[in-house]
Amino acid sequence: MSLRLRALACALTTAAATVLISASPAAAAGATLTVNVAQPFRPVTHAASGGLYGLAENSRPADSTLLPIKVNSLTQPAPGVGQRPNGQPPGGDSLLVAPQATRVGAGQFIRMPDIYPDFPYRWVSWDDWLAKVNTMVNARLSASTVTNVIGWELWNEPDYTWNTSAAGNFNDGWVRTHRAVRALDAQTPIVGPSTAVYDRSWMQSFLTRARDTGTLPDIICWHELTNPTRIATDIADYRNLESSLGISPRRISINEYAAPAEVDVPGRIASYVAKLERAGVESAHRAFWYEYGTMNGLVVNNNQPTGTWWLYKWYGDMAGSMVTTATTTTTGLDGFAAYDGTRKIVNVVFGNEAGTNTVNLTGLGALGSSVRVTLLSSPSSGRFTAVTAPAAVSSTTRTVSNGQLSVSVPNMVATSAYQLVVEPASGVPSYQQRYEAENAAPFRAERLTAAGASGGGYVGRIDNSGTPRTDSYVDFVVNVPAARAYTMTIGYANGTGATATQGLAYNGGAWSTVSYPPTAGWGQFGATVSTSVTLRAGYNVIRLAKGSPFFAGGTGYAELDYIQLT
Repeated sequence: MSLRLRALACALTTAAATVLISASPAAAAGATLTVNVAQPFRPVTHAASGGLYGLAENSRPADSTLLPIKVNSLTQPAPGVGQRPNGQPPGGDSLLVAPQATRVGAGQFIRMPDIYPDFPYRWVSWDDWLAKVNTMVNARLSASTVTNVIGWELWNEPDYTWNTSAAGNFNDGWVRTHRAVRALDAQTPIVGPSTAVYDRSWMQSFLTRARDTGTLPDIICWHELTNPTRIATDIADYRNLESSLGISPRRISINEYAAPAEVDVPGRIASYVAKLERAGVESAHRAFWYEYGTMNGLVVNNNQPTGTWWLYKWYGDMAGSMVTTATTTTTGLDGFAAYDGTRKIVNVVFGNEAGTNTVNLTGLGALGSSVRVTLLSSPSSGRFTAVTAPAAVSSTTRTVSNGQLSVSVPNMVATSAYQLVVEPASGVPSYQQRYEAENAAPFRAERLTAAGASGGGYVGRIDNSGTPRTDSYVDFVVNVPAARAYTMTIGYANGTGATATQGLAYNGGAWSTVSYPPTAGWGQFGATVSTSVTLRAGYNVIRLAKGSPFFAGGTGYAELDYIQLT
């Protein structure tokens, strides 16, 4: 949170100094980013499109600024928030912003210690804390229409904020708090330990105590605030530690990333997102340093985009699979890329380097011998200057040889971000029609793989209904060119031997029912059903649900492969 501007000075001084030195790398003698389009490594999930305190009450920022960036998830303050970052009034109450988060398809972690007004948190007593835990959990349980809470974050930065002299050892406090939450809510995942930095010794002590007491977090979390080059090493070390302790693999969230000198620098953020994607985190959230209601500085002045917003917009445009990228430098040029096989579009976002550099692409055979190559850039405008559109750098037709193409990018600015789009010169569909389920936002369901699935992935185990903590559904954020009725075709599998049903709603409207006749078996795709949906021009959110508020619940079970709008 923003008061850590002071915390960085006292707790992370050395690392922060490193950031200030390296945030604007000097021009390199021709750094190279290699993109292997033929080497996908996971579905596009927009994992790093998230924010700490990203939303404020009264729909700030506007949905129109959030839908294009495909917000994956958020960390928001506890119900009844008392936290006053930078002297601002308390804001961002997780239950009050839940309707907007739901509208844009985002899950939420609830940060429990933000019930306190001060940072670092001022400990009162165990009686006081446990009473607050009861109040917060009961408030969430009473919020019967809130379904997007995906975790309780029990504490924040205990390696910096925990008052051992007053509250005792943190590991013991974790056990006590974990048990208090679980006594009231046995369903919602628990997130932690949320340390300010990754430290193996600290983590080993924590995990050992949690393992031995049956209080392991469901989602492991820490912060990467000072140096993106640490991300891969820290996650590899954590996985090694986890294995050595006999702990089954936990989901990983880096729910605060980027220092104040970096968070509004799109070139630097390109490096963070590349490393977070490569490391396979489930979610990652931009750190909060300044004002509520701006998605951590992405919008300004009546919801106008900043330069960094455009990087996340390019990220939000990605579909299909993330593909492998590699760079010739450890601290400079880096980027991330996706390939949408249904439209044959390669989307590369990169930055963090000055001078003339190169993007080498391989595995382009499916695009044909002639491709259109479009290059855009977005500047480091800071959080107070709007950027109405990215700058068009070039658009050329190029020849692909043996599935390979080399693109020189001259006059790069280290703080700017760049987007390179490669598509067949013969053209692509005017709008995205097919949306893979594995690219959508599943709640209490799982992304799975199957050779016969469109794009190689699908969403299954959409099994639950009846409570907002367990309801299973999938939200698709779609973008259509005109307000009208569209035929929506759903690819699915249903191995029950009987017809299954799910609820269908879009943009928070009325529910209808979709029926799925039985198919050959689970994970065996090819069957489709079709229905009509009336959508507005631009962005819409379509939900297919086994359970959801205001819907009585589906019957049987069905797995989702994709939806297609025509």
